[in-house]
Amino acid sequence: MTDEEKTKAMRLARAIASDISLYNEQKIIKGLEQDNLFDTLKDEIEEGRELFKGRVSKEIFTQTNFFDRAIVDVIIKPKGHVKSKIW
Repeated sequence: MTDEEKTKAMRLARAIASDISLYNEQKIIKGLEQDNLFDTLKDEIEEGRELFKGRVSKEIFTQTNFFDRAIVDVIIKPKGHVKSKIW
């Protein structure tokens, strides 16, 4: 896996996470407040993961955590102001 492939995969993962965030703002806030974010966004995250899997090599999908890291960096971290038991 080349550095260029890694960079493209990270960008793709972040773009997918951004779309999830953009279209599910209220669900994200509710999930954080109720400490069930991953249950609340289960379908959206799984759909995003399948899209990511279909657009990157098997090696990148199985040997990196780019998609999971993007979920944290793009969806969860920016919502640090939301009152939650998580933090």
